[in-house]
Amino acid sequence: MKNRSTPLVKSNKQTIVRDLSWLAFNERVLQEAKDPSVHLHDRLRFLGIFSNNLDEFFRVRVATLNKMIRLGKAAKVHMEANPEKILRQIQETVISQQTSFDETYEDIIREMEKGGIFMKNEKQLSRKQKEFIKIYFDEKVRTQIVPLMIESIPQMPLLRDKSIYLACVLGNTSNPMLQRYALIEIPTKVLPRFVILPPDGDNEKDIILLEDIIRFNLPYLFAPFGFNRFLSYIIKVTRDAELEIENEVSTNVITELEKGLKNRKKGRATRFIYDRSIDPGLLDYLIKRLTLTKKDNLIAGGRIHNFKDFMSFPSSVFQDFHPRPRAFVHPLLQQPCRIMEVLEQRDVMLHMPYHSFDSVIDLLREAAIDPFVQSIKITCYRLAKDSKIVNALINAVRNGKQVTVMLELRARFDEEANLMWKERLEEEGVKVVLGVPDMKVHAKLCVIKKREFNKTKQYGFVSTGNLNENTAQYYGDHCLLTTNRNILADINRIFNFLENPTPKFDAMRQCRTLPVAPLNMRRHFMMQIDKEIKNARKKKKAFIILKMNSLVDPELINKIYEAARAGVKIKLIVRGICGAITQQKSFKNNIEAISIIDEYLEHARVFVFHNDGKPLVYISSADWMVRNLDHRVEAATPIYDKEIQQELMDILNIQLAENVKGRILDNEQKNAYVQRHEHEAEVRSQIAIYDYLLSKQYKH
Repeated sequence: MKNRSTPLVKSNKQTIVRDLSWLAFNERVLQEAKDPSVHLHDRLRFLGIFSNNLDEFFRVRVATLNKMIRLGKAAKVHMEANPEKILRQIQETVISQQTSFDETYEDIIREMEKGGIFMKNEKQLSRKQKEFIKIYFDEKVRTQIVPLMIESIPQMPLLRDKSIYLACVLGNTSNPMLQRYALIEIPTKVLPRFVILPPDGDNEKDIILLEDIIRFNLPYLFAPFGFNRFLSYIIKVTRDAELEIENEVSTNVITELEKGLKNRKKGRATRFIYDRSIDPGLLDYLIKRLTLTKKDNLIAGGRIHNFKDFMSFPSSVFQDFHPRPRAFVHPLLQQPCRIMEVLEQRDVMLHMPYHSFDSVIDLLREAAIDPFVQSIKITCYRLAKDSKIVNALINAVRNGKQVTVMLELRARFDEEANLMWKERLEEEGVKVVLGVPDMKVHAKLCVIKKREFNKTKQYGFVSTGNLNENTAQYYGDHCLLTTNRNILADINRIFNFLENPTPKFDAMRQCRTLPVAPLNMRRHFMMQIDKEIKNARKKKKAFIILKMNSLVDPELINKIYEAARAGVKIKLIVRGICGAITQQKSFKNNIEAISIIDEYLEHARVFVFHNDGKPLVYISSADWMVRNLDHRVEAATPIYDKEIQQELMDILNIQLAENVKGRILDNEQKNAYVQRHEHEAEVRSQIAIYDYLLSKQYKH
């Protein structure tokens, strides 16, 4: 039976508080971990996703709310109505979710044990396993840790964000005066968190955490100093991760970014998590030395922290775990083929992670070696660690092409990686464009220019997701590959602006086809909604389908309300924050809203307007949030190809029929599952979309 969650959100008259709506979203992730129909491996993974999400929430949103309180009206940030009240509600909700989280983990552990899989701690080891971890510690761990006797250090060491620490009480049973506190950072950046042990019996698989290996070996570390009593507890600090960077993009932006990254490591604590069984004296000492207060979200948890590592829990211990089928190459782009020749005949839409992202890389590789290609321009926001995109671009430069990369250095939590990519690309001769004053470049665009037989041809793409072959394996996104002249003309105009930014966005103002932010995207979509309102008032058919990650922008939300009151049928698919109230007497039943949480992350943005029987369909990199529409360079593209339009509509209709992993977004965001009616077929949309695309026949 599926879990039912208690309401997390209370709305005001107009919208739902975004931070509380976000916590409701993370509750949906936790629901997946609770669901007994989900495989145990994936239940652990969802616990990891929940934990990772919450860490980022505290680093960014809680840090921002704290900043609002400190600075008051002087804050140069968008002010929430009552940040103190919101923070209180956040803490209440998080504590409640933490209790549910701990119960869920214990339930999963019990289920694993029924299948012969055991999470062992340092007190549950057989003789053979003890010998194993002594050797493992000596060979792998000992040289990677630096125990700190914190009472002897005048200045408390800075506890790193994203790290966990073993806080130890060291004593001697015959000498009560010999008691000291020590701190050990768990080296999960260089060693695996999970270590598979030699089995303790037939058909049994045992796993131990890295911190428990260290716990077992505390006597090895400290007994020579006269200690024979050892208590240890995991603690963790989450810090403010918002970078204070001057918004002027100049040659100094790199210096500013590097300075900001250093300051981030010293950011204010926004949360302190500790093992609820911790020694009271040690806890008081840590709170005092870390200069924490009750306002810093002191949260008692279980024995284990940094559950984000459970996103990579070893699948090999589960004999019955079978990952989803691998992505397949779009039928029109199967190699060997010339992708640019295919695009000259028709547009192609890739739907990741069902379609392989390799086709995007193949297009860039083809452009790199085609003797007639002159230039490639591309935007990059979050790149893979060993990026094949970058390799293709470097290959293009080596083959004499002019390559321009708009690299967004301020992509949150990817800043250091992007600084590294900047250096690498420039070393190879790529022209790297750094950004625009006061805003991030979030649009996902590419244009390839080719000169053949005195004729210029252009190819390119517009994507809803990052050009990252790793995340493309589990992020649901759309990427339009096209030779449409109007679309590519606007992409060129956007690049003209990015290479020579002006305060009035002169080059981008020439765009005729792509709605772009921060200039006209909000206005464009409000106009489309207005058309539906007019048609509804004329008693014509009028409907809107909107799919996105977050719906927060007040103007667009109010316009949606206006449309619903006018009789426009509105269907929303919102994965994360939904600030819209979906139930009002004046709406009747004109707004339906669901959220889909399943194995893949629903990341695409798709907007459909009935338009009196001539549907307008768009894909975009932008959510309907103030930050996207006013403070980022974003792009949406209309889909002109009728077959691709229908393909997107088919996919949306499958998602709207979801009755396995869909939750209803009501005013209280109770996260009730969409109910399957009697005799109604089961629709798990991510599986149904895979089957739909696999069987689809395309016109060549």
